[in-house]
Amino acid sequence: MIGKKNQTVMYTELQCLRNLAAIEDALYVLGGKWKLRIVIALVSGYCRFNEIQRTIKGISARVLSNELKELELNGLVDRVVQADKHPVVVEYIATAYAQTLGDIIAALTDWGHEHKRKLTQHTEADLQEQHQR
Repeated sequence: MIGKKNQTVMYTELQCLRNLAAIEDALYVLGGKWKLRIVIALVSGYCRFNEIQRTIKGISARVLSNELKELELNGLVDRVVQADKHPVVVEYIATAYAQTLGDIIAALTDWGHEHKRKLTQHTEADLQEQHQR
C-alpha cells in the first residue's frame, strides 16, 4: 500500500484507476449543470417540455432540447410522441434505467443538506466571533 504517514489508503493504485474511469464515465453521462436536474424533474413526474423548463429555473429551451437528446441517447429518457392527439403531444419519460439513479440522487441530496447545514453553522460561528470583537 502506498500512502503517507498516518494516512489510510482505501484503494490500490489499480482500484483507484478503475474507480476514476468509472466516475469519468458517469460524469460524461450525467455531468454538467443540467442533466441530473432534468433526470430529477422527470423522475418527479414532469414530462412535457414546458413543464420541465419551468421546473428547472434558468435552463433555455435550446439547452433543454440538447440535454434531453443526450439523455435519450444514453438510455435515461424515452421521447413519446402522441400523434393521435391534436395538437401532437410530446412527452419525456424517465426510463427504468434512470430510476436506478434513485440511491445516487438520495445520497447527493443528503450530502447537500448536510453541507449546507455545516456551512451555515460555520458562517454563524464566524459572525458571532466577529460580533464579540
